[in-house]
Amino acid sequence: MEIQRKSNLSYQEFMDEHHNPGIPVILTDASQVWKANGLFTPDWFRENYPEKESDVLNKETGKPYQMKEVMDLAEHSSEEKLAPYPLTFNISKEIPEMLDLLLPLNLGYAKPNWLESSLFKRGNWGGIIELFVGGPGGKFPYVHKDYYHLSAWINQLYGEKMFTVFPRGQEKFLYATEKNQWRSEVNVFNPDLEKHPEFKHATPISFKVSAGETLYIPFGIWHTAHSLSPTISVAFDQLNSKNFPLFMNDVWNFKKEGSKVKAVAAYLYALASGMGCRLRENI
Repeated sequence: MEIQRKSNLSYQEFMDEHHNPGIPVILTDASQVWKANGLFTPDWFRENYPEKESDVLNKETGKPYQMKEVMDLAEHSSEEKLAPYPLTFNISKEIPEMLDLLLPLNLGYAKPNWLESSLFKRGNWGGIIELFVGGPGGKFPYVHKDYYHLSAWINQLYGEKMFTVFPRGQEKFLYATEKNQWRSEVNVFNPDLEKHPEFKHATPISFKVSAGETLYIPFGIWHTAHSLSPTISVAFDQLNSKNFPLFMNDVWNFKKEGSKVKAVAAYLYALASGMGCRLRENI
C-alpha cells in the first residue's frame, strides 16, 4: 500500500476513494481553507499565547510547560538533547479563541463528524482539537490506533514529520494484546527482533508530511510519527455511521472495567446520541 498525495479532490471522490474503503491519504491543499494555514510559526505563538499552559508537565518543576517554553524547546531540540514529544495543548479548552482560525473544521472533507454535535460533547469521547508541537528527533513513544476506533485528521501547519503506518490485521506482528489492543509493544524506530521476532513480517509504510498538508488516518490503522524539524500541527478525530458500531463496542469495553452501572449508562447515552446524529443527517 502506498500513501497517495492528492489535491483538488471533490468530497464525493474523497468518500469513494478513501473514507468508505478506509484508505489513508495526504491531501495537499485541504488546510488552505484555514486562516491558520501559513500563519502558525513558533514566533507567532510566542507573541500571541506566551503563557498558555501545555497538557505536558515539566518533570523538574511539576508545572505545565508554557507556550513560550514549548516553542523554545522545539526549536532547540536535537538528538543529544531531545525536547519532550509530543507537547500538546487542548485548543478546545485552553485556547478556544484560536478556533476561528480553524474554520471550517471539517476542511470540506471530514463530514459528517458526530463529535462536533452537542449530543457527544458530554461524553469525553475524544472529540477535542489538539495542538501538537515537536522538535527534531522527537518521536511519538509507540505505534497505536486511536481510541474508540475514531478516524484521525492531522494537519501539518509548520515543519515536516515522518509518519509510519501499518495496514489493518498486523496486530500479531506488532505484539498488540487483548489487554492492550491499542498500543504496540515494539519500538518500531529500533526494533528488537530477538524479543519481537514476528515484527519482521510487518509491513511499515513511511512517508513525509510537510507544512500545508493534511493526513487522513481511517479508524483501525496503526500509526506513529517523528519530527524532522520544529513542527506544529492541529489534529482532531471523526466519528460517524462508518465507525459508530466499533465505537459502541469500545464504549462498553472501556466503561465496564469500572462500574457496570456506569457502563450501561454511558452505553445508552452514546447509543441515543448516535441515533440523534443519524436522524439529523436524514432530515
